[in-house]
Amino acid sequence: MDLKLDTLHKKPKVYHIAVLSAAVLAALVLLFSLGGERYLLYSCLLLSVYFFTVTVLLLRAFFLQMRYNLYSYNTIIYFGFALFSLFIGAVYVVEFFALQGIPAEHLLPNLLSGLLNSAKNYSIISFPFLFVFSLALIVSNLSLIRHEGFRPVNLLGILLALLILGGFALIFGLDYYSTGSQTEVMLHDMLTNFLAAIYLYFECMMLGTIVADAIAARYEPAKDKDFLIVLGCAIRKDGSPTPLLRGRLDRALDFAKAQEAETGKAPVFVLSGGRGPNECVSEAESMRRYLAEQGVPAERMLLEDRSTDTAENMAFSKKLIQEAKPDAVIAFSTSNYHVFRSGLKARRVKMRALGMGCRSKWYFWPNAAVREFVGLLTQHRGKQGLILGALIVAYVVLTYFQYQLF
Repeated sequence: MDLKLDTLHKKPKVYHIAVLSAAVLAALVLLFSLGGERYLLYSCLLLSVYFFTVTVLLLRAFFLQMRYNLYSYNTIIYFGFALFSLFIGAVYVVEFFALQGIPAEHLLPNLLSGLLNSAKNYSIISFPFLFVFSLALIVSNLSLIRHEGFRPVNLLGILLALLILGGFALIFGLDYYSTGSQTEVMLHDMLTNFLAAIYLYFECMMLGTIVADAIAARYEPAKDKDFLIVLGCAIRKDGSPTPLLRGRLDRALDFAKAQEAETGKAPVFVLSGGRGPNECVSEAESMRRYLAEQGVPAERMLLEDRSTDTAENMAFSKKLIQEAKPDAVIAFSTSNYHVFRSGLKARRVKMRALGMGCRSKWYFWPNAAVREFVGLLTQHRGKQGLILGALIVAYVVLTYFQYQLF
């Protein structure tokens, strides 16, 4: 994939979206105060232009973020919410033409409902994709269990699929069933929109993650590397690499051979992985033996055999590399589903390194990708809480105003 990743040295900002939002809000207040059918229709058109502009700004930030640092939560957020903003913009285009000739007293409720129902309607529009995606997760998980045996971790894909389908069914069911007093109905609608906001957030994050993972997994780093970090994983009882680990090693080996043929520069392999409780040797040692069998000389291999997870892989490998060459150009090799989160861990220890992914068996990577997604959600909880909280507050407040104004 020919993308100029990691070439921008200034982090993209999106504060201008906040400035634009404040300006549009002021314009909407003015149009609402003027009243009348014509001015309210202008409001509809203004909202459409606003959300299309936000979409463009978010997509621009997404591409700039990839050039600055692909392995970032911002990449996920920008793309995921750009799709949602595009959807709302399209809704208001339809509203603008559909509301022509409608009396002014009926226009404002329709304008508000476009925002209020946006989360629910977005889930309905995107449901065909979510349904197919959920079925694919279930099928891949059943195949994984058949090939690899039953383990609780092998049920993650099925669990996510049930959450996606169950969450949609719950919101859809609540949206079409409410009785009682006006206060009771308002509280019911607040609950529905509260759940819809949560569903929207995780849907946007999931879609953004799918895109970011796909780009990261398919990217081919430039052939100018001094060091190639190979991230370890479980080995066999006899100390030999599993097929999964061989895939990572072969991916790095193929890259190194291609680089040497193209530039004459032979990179050093940093083999990163400690010794697990049921392993006869460290993962690093297992990888060393495998590469030695492939003809890689000992002087082109550095062993990092203390790490127990990806974060330590990156931190300890960085230390070894800096001792050898402080200004080294680095890449890392891992499984395709693991590239994005590994890149996040590398940036967390302030190491600039681009990843390459090896293929996984079709029934293995969806469940592994779900595991990676869950791992991503456990990080940057402050930023995620802020966005999710803002969405919840916005939908609950809009529900309250709907009942107060009309």
